[in-house]
Amino acid sequence: MKKIKLGLTIGDLNGIGPEVLIKAISDKRITDICTPVIYASAKVVSYHRNIAKIDDFRYKIAMSGERVMDGRINLVNCWTENVSINIGNVTEEGGKYAKLALDSALYDLREGHIDALVTAPINKEAMSKIDFGFKGHTDYLQNYTNSDDAMMIMLDGDLRVALVTHHIPLAKVSSTITKDLILKSILNLNETLKKDFDKEKPLIAVLGLNPHAGDGGVIGKEEEEIIRPAILDAKNRGVFANGPFPSDSFWGTNNHKKYDAILAMYHDQGLIPFKLLSFGRGVNYTGGLPFVRTSPDHGTGYDIVGKNIANHESFLNAIFDAIDLAKNRKEYIEARKNAIEKRAKPSEEADE
Repeated sequence: MKKIKLGLTIGDLNGIGPEVLIKAISDKRITDICTPVIYASAKVVSYHRNIAKIDDFRYKIAMSGERVMDGRINLVNCWTENVSINIGNVTEEGGKYAKLALDSALYDLREGHIDALVTAPINKEAMSKIDFGFKGHTDYLQNYTNSDDAMMIMLDGDLRVALVTHHIPLAKVSSTITKDLILKSILNLNETLKKDFDKEKPLIAVLGLNPHAGDGGVIGKEEEEIIRPAILDAKNRGVFANGPFPSDSFWGTNNHKKYDAILAMYHDQGLIPFKLLSFGRGVNYTGGLPFVRTSPDHGTGYDIVGKNIANHESFLNAIFDAIDLAKNRKEYIEARKNAIEKRAKPSEEADE
């Protein structure tokens, strides 16, 4: 299989994204296992390279992802004008150029010039200054690709935590989750585990919403009226899903180690235990898109930018995961294609 051509967007140029990106792809292993393509500008990369103090960081300028060179770090100049960088601050420029880099990478993905995407962090407030219109990368990519099945999945090795809802107020979670939404999330997660993680028969744990998973309806009825029926419906469709589990005891007894993925009802229910177990290493993966997209599990880090102390392990893991996931998906698609062609081809006996 050919090396994966991996697009990397610069994110907010005032945050730590450029620093951790540069540190990560300075790893000598990167060009051996993929062809990295940075979407940014040479001037911004040079500025942050000086912060990271990596003097031998060299790259080839490419007009687009179509003209990249294997065995080298490539950089697509998404803009050439001088940009005001105000590290540690929310600015309109931070939002404008993060979106420009993202859209350039998405164009090359659509045209088939690159195979997968790793995005450096953006800042919601900075994006709001350019009327971005979305809460983050996940919502934007879901809209861009018209993908109804997109979902946030946090990764750290064999630990995978998916969310039914993500960036909504806690007060709206109960009214947002429905049997249909939970069933859809279970089915999407099951398909993603097969297609991208090479799990033939995935085992999924579904968490409850209320303390003690509702305690038989005493503390809340969502488990009995919404969550459990969705799980039973998924089982009837051949999905190996169990639950709903009380969230506290599920994590406290290490039950998560028995499952290929855990489906949480809301953001903090899934991400608090995930980050306690994997802080600094975790990866954010958007399942259900027509392409593979990962990102580090941290934000723009305005409080530490410019100090050359940002940890790049999460970004490096996002690169490794994107490569593995893209390869898995290619193999899955090829296997499905071959199976369909085999079924469609008349047997020798039929010919006779």
